[in-house]
Amino acid sequence: MFSPLVTAGRLNVSAAIRTHRRGYRGWTGAVNTDYDPLDATTAAQPYAAYDALHAGGRVHYNPRRATWILHRLDDVRAALRDTDQVTSSHGVTRVRMVADLVVVTDGEQHSRLHKQVQPAFTKGALDSWRNIIDKLAAELVDDMIGAGDGDAVQRLTIPMPLRVIAAILGVPEGDITDFRRWSEEATQIINFTPTVTGVARTARSLRAAAALRRYFLKHLADGHLKESGTVLGRLLKHNTDGALTDNELFYIATLLLIAGNETTTNLLGGMLHTYAHHPDQYDMIRANPDLIPQAIEEHVRYTSPIQNLYRYTRADYRVGDVTIPSGSRVLMSFGAANRDPLAFDDPNTFRADRNPRSHIGFGYGPHLCLGAPLARMEAQAVLRELVGRVSRIEMTGPATWSTNSSLRGPTHLPVVLHERTTP
Repeated sequence: MFSPLVTAGRLNVSAAIRTHRRGYRGWTGAVNTDYDPLDATTAAQPYAAYDALHAGGRVHYNPRRATWILHRLDDVRAALRDTDQVTSSHGVTRVRMVADLVVVTDGEQHSRLHKQVQPAFTKGALDSWRNIIDKLAAELVDDMIGAGDGDAVQRLTIPMPLRVIAAILGVPEGDITDFRRWSEEATQIINFTPTVTGVARTARSLRAAAALRRYFLKHLADGHLKESGTVLGRLLKHNTDGALTDNELFYIATLLLIAGNETTTNLLGGMLHTYAHHPDQYDMIRANPDLIPQAIEEHVRYTSPIQNLYRYTRADYRVGDVTIPSGSRVLMSFGAANRDPLAFDDPNTFRADRNPRSHIGFGYGPHLCLGAPLARMEAQAVLRELVGRVSRIEMTGPATWSTNSSLRGPTHLPVVLHERTTP
């Protein structure tokens, strides 16, 4: 886990000079690491790397990626809260960016945008969509039971959140195929890697984002998506600061896609995979369905659908004995923090009856995920359907996991749902 910066307890001068030339003078005191979230193998199965991080110091530094890494729960929570020194306003990916989105702003601008979006996620708004969510969960679980052996990703974990978002945005059923393709490709922009393949993937993401923009602006202009029953209609109705522009409504729709699409897909896929491998935990919930909300929180902690996001320091930022210099790129490892042995007993074990209240699976502080209540509702609805109708979840082949460094979940999940028999 240690780089050549320190050799036999002495400073490796040439390596130190190379690091200095990258613009990072304050690495002394950090544990230098070759942990690389952009490595496809590590991204697919990151937990051994997280154990190694936890066995080291509080702050790690990867010279190759010029990236600082925070992985302890308390340190990540503190940095997420301290937006004056550790900012989202330069973007939350490896690529610095500026946009009028609540997720990549801080301070007064963040507060203004948050206020615009908040009416979409009130209890009243969520309750109005509960019937849609419950109906879709019942329909998709029923289809999977009837189909027998199949890929749960294609049959359940992708269509569930996508159809929910399409429904509450007012996207017609006939447009969902295009909507799905564009949204899946557009969200991959979060996974930029500095390679030829990575640049090509980012170009596809930008084209998909442009297609989504054309689609939304066209339908916003004709008024269809602004009907009162849609989330955008609700925002227009509750906006007290003057009419939202179509461009602002597009950004809000984009935020909903980012916050509630692939992340929920990953949560549902991780949930099915976990119960297939831990039938005792599934039986515990079948015996006591009141555990469902708590079990979903444990799934968020255990699988961490968002594994990490980036921040940038705009002042020297001290963590323990280490000072991260101003202008540095900092990886906030949600996945590692959610398995911090200082915060969670036996963190690599899934416990359906654990109460992991301090997890940061949905972020923390000012940037706590606005879509978290919607994701919880969807996951709880699916789990209720499963425990009510399915006696066992069985894997029929190996799962394939995404190699996206930030958003992790199964991309292929062959399972069969065994319908419970009525005595």
